[in-house]
Amino acid sequence: MVTPQPHPRATLSRRQRIIRTGEFQAVYSARARAGDGRLVVYARPNGRADTRLGISVGRRCGGAVVRNRIKRLIREAFRQGRAALPHGHDIVVVALPGQYAYDDVRQRLGALVSEAIRRSRAAAERKADAGGEGP
Repeated sequence: MVTPQPHPRATLSRRQRIIRTGEFQAVYSARARAGDGRLVVYARPNGRADTRLGISVGRRCGGAVVRNRIKRLIREAFRQGRAALPHGHDIVVVALPGQYAYDDVRQRLGALVSEAIRRSRAAAERKADAGGEGP
């Protein structure tokens, strides 16, 4: 029996994912976040052409099967909505315990990513303004 393979463009390539711990920490340290009690989204400009995604689902969310399902839902929602997102950001999504459905995740993720990116840009502008006023 042959296992069907996903269409090559229907997956996130390695360059579209945040994998290393240091990359996750850099996004967390930017402190531009938005949350709704179920998902928390962190954003940071990355200076690249692609918007990259990192996902963190802790053990409190459930066993491995549940955590992997949540990650699949988040990845698919991101993949489907990525064309509407501005380019050049690193996005980390932290899932909190709760029930997840695809439509719910898609709606929440779109709104939270937009808000986190807006906050990230505002923080970058504040930092640039503060740096430009020195002696």
